[in-house]
Amino acid sequence: MYSHFQSSNPYFIHFGPCSLMNQTFSTPPAIYMKYQPSFLSPQSSKKKHRTRSLWEPIYDPYDNLHNTLKRRSFKWGPRYHTQMISSHNIPINPLSYRNGQGAAPLFQMPDQGMLPEAVYQLIHDEMALDSNPKLNLATFVTTWMDTSADRLYADTFNKNLIDKCEYQQTASIEDRCIRMIASLWHAPRPLKTRGVSTTGSSEACMLGGLALKRRWQKTRKKQGKPIDRPNIVFSSAVQIVWKKFANYWDIEPRYVNITPNSPSMDPEGVIAKVDENTIGVVSTFGVTYTGLYEPVEKIAKALDELQSRTGLDIPIHVDAASGGFIAPFLQPNLVWDFQLPRVKSINVSGHKYGLVYPGIGWIIWRDAEDLPEDLIFHVSYLGGNIPTYTLSFSRPSTQVLLQYYNFLRLGKAGYYEVQLASQSAAHFLSNAVQTMGPFEVVTDGSDIPVVTWRLKEGYTSNWSLYNLSDQLLTFGWQVPAYPLPPDMENITIMRVVVRNGFSMNLAHLFLKNLKQAVTFLDSLENPIPHNTYCDISIRH
Repeated sequence: MYSHFQSSNPYFIHFGPCSLMNQTFSTPPAIYMKYQPSFLSPQSSKKKHRTRSLWEPIYDPYDNLHNTLKRRSFKWGPRYHTQMISSHNIPINPLSYRNGQGAAPLFQMPDQGMLPEAVYQLIHDEMALDSNPKLNLATFVTTWMDTSADRLYADTFNKNLIDKCEYQQTASIEDRCIRMIASLWHAPRPLKTRGVSTTGSSEACMLGGLALKRRWQKTRKKQGKPIDRPNIVFSSAVQIVWKKFANYWDIEPRYVNITPNSPSMDPEGVIAKVDENTIGVVSTFGVTYTGLYEPVEKIAKALDELQSRTGLDIPIHVDAASGGFIAPFLQPNLVWDFQLPRVKSINVSGHKYGLVYPGIGWIIWRDAEDLPEDLIFHVSYLGGNIPTYTLSFSRPSTQVLLQYYNFLRLGKAGYYEVQLASQSAAHFLSNAVQTMGPFEVVTDGSDIPVVTWRLKEGYTSNWSLYNLSDQLLTFGWQVPAYPLPPDMENITIMRVVVRNGFSMNLAHLFLKNLKQAVTFLDSLENPIPHNTYCDISIRH
């Protein structure tokens, strides 16, 4: 069926179709059946089962150690005969004992140090229990870079980005990145506007929101009006950082609820929510729930018309955490950025589709005056008069340098190829999922490379997408299931984020495992017991 499909990754040579899709399989064996109902197992007909929750080890990773475990008495060594596993200690391999120390404390610093090899192995062993980042389809965050990028990471992680006088070339490279991104988003004066790097798009959103609030306050003070009741307007599907922003800085959040007929924030809903106390409208360009672009151009036009009628001048901040490094390459004719005069600031995650390891975000203002001067601090105790506008201070310079590395390494053509490969894999998955009996595709990856689907109404009462998420985990795949925002919370969807490193070969393997998981769940004669404690919601 898919034998004609070929794909390429600019980091690698071309590869052909995967033959796994042509293979057939029978009912899945018990080797990957994590949940086996009693009616399928005569030996456990009276045993009560429940679905296992991923949250249990997250809530308490040492749950099994709370009670002291009694160790059997071994006849070949007094050390093993007397040693107990305490709820507050981790046993150390006997080969790594130092001064008779056979365990490491869990919740307090040890009195004496340990051999570095022993500590490394202890931590390394614990990390082996984490999932494989390549199989984590829940996260938007980059989990793979090439070997040259890894080498650059190792060479530069010890430089503190805030020490701009000591590391002047690093500071210069950061500024180059700001100019490149400003130009990519059509800033009127990219060489003169303002922007900063951040630890991620969440910090960038906070900074953008603070600038909106401060500009609104200044305008209101000039007009002699009160500033005690600011509000901000965004979609009910907004990323959690905006709810935090409104909470932390005492701003009333006004939500435009999404509906089945309007799956993203619409202009009419925005106009119904804004008033003279609105500091700004946040439009999400790549919704976390579904991957959809909100119609920034239409919202801007509606606000333009509102201003012509009422005089209210309400700015827009675009949260392009995911879409900011997709649209300029895959949808270059889409108008959403500084081509719209009403858009005053844009943030993006460098560690998402900017293709850099975690720890980098960016925010750019349309013009220098859109960032109020009194929000910028000047620090003199680092060896010079350094302007700073961030919530963080000391942090590694590595991610900034890796962003610059990608800009030079890939160029616009390379970014196009990488993002197109991800989108092609997303389209392949969405087409395949659509042909499967249980599912209805919600979004197919045509905006950002994110595929979401739901169970067809009335398909089954024996299992849910939460159970499917649990089954996929037995193969190693992390695929979240979660309810949509208010007014659509009765709809549960499943989401796959396709990003660089998720090759077409992996897409074929995932699809094979998805079919196997569905086959097993469909074979159940009775419903799987449901417990909301087991529901998984992962939205990075």
